[in-house]
Amino acid sequence: MTMNDRFAPLMPTAARPPAVMVRGEGSYLFDESGRRYLDFVQGWAVNALGHCPPELQEEVTRQAAELLNPSPAYFNAPQLELARRLVELSGLHHVFFCNSGAEANEGAIKLARKWGRLHKDGAYRIITTENSFHGRTLATMAASGKPGWDEIFPPPVEGFRKVPFGDVSAVEEAMDPETVAIMVEPIQGEAGVVVPPEGYLQGLAEVAERHRLLLILDAVQTGVGRTGSLFAFETEGVRPHILTLGKGLGGGVPLAALVADEGSSCFEHGEQGGTFNGAPLATAVGLRVLETVAAPSFLKGVRDAGARVEKAVRSAASPIGVQEVRGRGLLLAARLAEPVAEEVRDRSFEMGLLLNAPRPDLLRFMPSLRIRSEEIEEMEGLLGQACREVGSG
Repeated sequence: MTMNDRFAPLMPTAARPPAVMVRGEGSYLFDESGRRYLDFVQGWAVNALGHCPPELQEEVTRQAAELLNPSPAYFNAPQLELARRLVELSGLHHVFFCNSGAEANEGAIKLARKWGRLHKDGAYRIITTENSFHGRTLATMAASGKPGWDEIFPPPVEGFRKVPFGDVSAVEEAMDPETVAIMVEPIQGEAGVVVPPEGYLQGLAEVAERHRLLLILDAVQTGVGRTGSLFAFETEGVRPHILTLGKGLGGGVPLAALVADEGSSCFEHGEQGGTFNGAPLATAVGLRVLETVAAPSFLKGVRDAGARVEKAVRSAASPIGVQEVRGRGLLLAARLAEPVAEEVRDRSFEMGLLLNAPRPDLLRFMPSLRIRSEEIEEMEGLLGQACREVGSG
């Protein structure tokens, strides 16, 4: 059987290199030939504690021996405990667990529309931002501001108006009587780690209060310690009405959460659900991740490591020109002087370094939140070599 025959049964939904990964450990992935890769993608910011961390191995084994899925028709202990901790840490009131960030954002859209029907004369329109990314369901694609994203599977779901990211006045200008909510990422991830001006989230919160709108923060990529605080919006002292979490929450296990305050939590029985939602295997793992990441000393380590990665990236990418390194904590992106990000990514892969290139001129870095100094140094050496080779033609 040829390599192409082996891959043929999978729908070709993504361009992937031919390596087949079989094992992970901390900051490293290993393919079936035994080759090791330093992973600065980590499942797109999913593996908060790295690949196969010992405490999550222990938690999966323990929980798998007790209870996998009793059905969402019944309560289970890990689900209740994780919900309690999320409510406690976020300052919100109710949690709905699901399996992906897109599902959490879909739930947030539904919740806002239900709230608008009950409390705002049927208002349903949600203001989102240009270049945003909220998922791949029909509604979350329509909500996303990625160019052309809302036109791939016509007709698009109606009810979203997009404005420039970081511009509070544009949000206010876009409102009409049918507007029910504002939905933004605290930092735009898929757009290339775009950090808004200071005070942006506070300004949105004030607009929402002034016009009686819901503020929805999509923290699927920025939540659970990725930016050096437990939730990225904490730096501005803002509390949303609705919060969505995913990626790092499960530490590699499919887990996401829709979290809402008491005033916006208006689902009734049967209006939201899912066969695997809140299952004890995933929520037990999520609880272990959350308790680890929420520790102040852990979050300080993320901020310190982020500063070291930023410095290393600036140095390593200098042969091809670095316009800026932006982001926060361990969610960083380098904007290059030339559109050679994919070349650098591919050359880095050949050398055993995994990077993400979300735009032609952007490299994104999302390592384990436990990345060590020697691994940052290794990344700097590999990236530097890749950039020198790409820069020399």
